[in-house]
Amino acid sequence: MSLLIIGGTGTLGRQIVLQALTKGYQVRCLVRNFRKANFLKEWGVELVYGDLNRPETIPPCLKGVTAIIDASTSRTNELDSLKTVDWKSKVCLIEAAEAANIRRFIFFSAQNVEQFSTIPLMKLKQGIEIKLKKSKVPYTIFRLTGFYQGLVEQYAIPILENLPIWVTNENTYISYMDTQDIAKFCLRALQLPQTINKTFFLGGLKGWVSSDIINLCEQLAGQSAKVQQVPLFLLKFVSQFFGFFEWGQNISDRLAFVEILSVENNFSKSTFDLYKLFKIDPSEVIQLDDYFLEYFIRLLKRLRDINFEDVQKQKTLII
Repeated sequence: MSLLIIGGTGTLGRQIVLQALTKGYQVRCLVRNFRKANFLKEWGVELVYGDLNRPETIPPCLKGVTAIIDASTSRTNELDSLKTVDWKSKVCLIEAAEAANIRRFIFFSAQNVEQFSTIPLMKLKQGIEIKLKKSKVPYTIFRLTGFYQGLVEQYAIPILENLPIWVTNENTYISYMDTQDIAKFCLRALQLPQTINKTFFLGGLKGWVSSDIINLCEQLAGQSAKVQQVPLFLLKFVSQFFGFFEWGQNISDRLAFVEILSVENNFSKSTFDLYKLFKIDPSEVIQLDDYFLEYFIRLLKRLRDINFEDVQKQKTLII
């Protein structure tokens, strides 16, 4: 099976690429900047030029492709760019996939998109879901919560650098996942006919509130966090005023996404059934506390190495 992976240089995309190569798939990645994606070529990926902003570049990339995995998304707050990257280009991609008789199209959406149609990014993701369902392309849609990788910047780094951590007064339990595990579900879907034309709410086995994550990082870092609280009503007012959300790399984005994830749903009730369907052993899924423990161990080792190198340099200068 030959895969075209879009967004292969991203946090999730590169995990999908790595696991696909390990499983023996022929992997092709659509890229705009070959230099930025050179590491993918070194892994054994076929790089093809394609620009989602230029629809005419997409059809040639689909020659010989069996399935498309779209792990790309816009991170901008500019509405025009959102419409181009997350709507127009993806519509063209779906139409090109239909014309090329692609056997599977995997799309990553966000949890609760249908309840936030006033938010441009969520509205566009919902629109792509609808477009896929109306097309003749067999699809699988994964609605995601948050990534472990994003929590490092949101919690661990601010604590280590003695910077404030902004949280809301809402105790929202969020079932974050490691991108490695999301990639497992993604590739497993290609092997399971019962996942065709289905939408899955994908998350970890345990829900975490901000205070639990902060306490965990404090213990591992050996220092206290500076926590700043923002009332949820104020967050909602600000989000309505600006009218957009991003899967954020900054304070406002991260806080804004809490509202989307806080909507009541039946995700947790079906978690174990989902893992059973995908034939994934829950014990093999990376837990958040283990992820953070490994992160801090690597970080401390790096700091020790840096200190050792500094000491050696000082000895050399003295000699």
